[in-house]
Amino acid sequence: MTWGEQNSEQDAFAQMDMAADYGVNFIDTAEMYAIPPRPETYGLSEKIIGNWLLSRGNREKTVLATKVVGRGDHNSGVGHIRGGPRLSRQHIVEAAESSLKRLKTDYIDLYQVHWPERQTNFFGELGYKHGGDDGYSIEETLAALEQLVEQGKVRQVGISNETPWGIHQYLRVAEQKGWPKIVSIQNPYNLLNRTFEVASAEFAMREGVQLLAYSPLAFGVLTGKYLGGKKPEGARLTLFERFTRYGQVNTEAAVQAYVDLANEQGITPAQLAIAFVNGREFVAANIIGATSLEQLKTNLEAAELVLTEDVLSSIEIIHQRYPNPAP
Repeated sequence: MTWGEQNSEQDAFAQMDMAADYGVNFIDTAEMYAIPPRPETYGLSEKIIGNWLLSRGNREKTVLATKVVGRGDHNSGVGHIRGGPRLSRQHIVEAAESSLKRLKTDYIDLYQVHWPERQTNFFGELGYKHGGDDGYSIEETLAALEQLVEQGKVRQVGISNETPWGIHQYLRVAEQKGWPKIVSIQNPYNLLNRTFEVASAEFAMREGVQLLAYSPLAFGVLTGKYLGGKKPEGARLTLFERFTRYGQVNTEAAVQAYVDLANEQGITPAQLAIAFVNGREFVAANIIGATSLEQLKTNLEAAELVLTEDVLSSIEIIHQRYPNPAP
């Protein structure tokens, strides 16, 4: 999602080449990227990925995932997309067709709903409040996804930023209608936000709706580079005021504890954070991101790291002291 904003196409090509050399075969993006969303950069990440797939001739070797934007008034800065995006059949079909063109492909391996139509707890929202305008139903959204699968334009469908009730509803409607079952859920999951474990992890294991964990480094916060109020030049939280999710109470203390643990083990804080996510049995894929080849190399090398029981116990002690400081 940095490609087209923090990263040029040349940067992105170099990153994807390195990832492919390490054996990465899954790329996740979204129509609203690059981030932060602006009319000038809308769809650029998809375009860059499409150009790379075409130039490298490796579309069939790549599992390609993208997302349709959720309801516009539930996330700032997306009003330029279709005049205010919704999860209606018309919006979803139009979004998918446009993504296919930008990605230069005739099918999407995994097409996901980026966030819900209804107002509920996502993007760090706490204190559930029931009621309000639910908008287009999950049934209508899933009907549009079913149409795309039937046409061969989408192979599998998934959801993102969803709740346990949302998972259940998608499964229930699919079973009732004989429509495609969701195969994945893309939610935040990292050492500062393990809320997925509370109820959704059981769904993931029992129903085969596995987690695509996003933000494993909490926007880079878990690397420790922002500790002590530091603002590294060119870093995302330095450049953009939009991202405040990982600046909550107790976050800094928790990050310091994880950084100290990583240093004790002779590994980088990034590798500790990524290896922890990789080790969860309900995680199907860990969606890493980077803005430099050096960062990417560090992240990729964490794939070979298996945390010991002693390290995992130490993580649990820190988690008990600072439970989910940045949900």
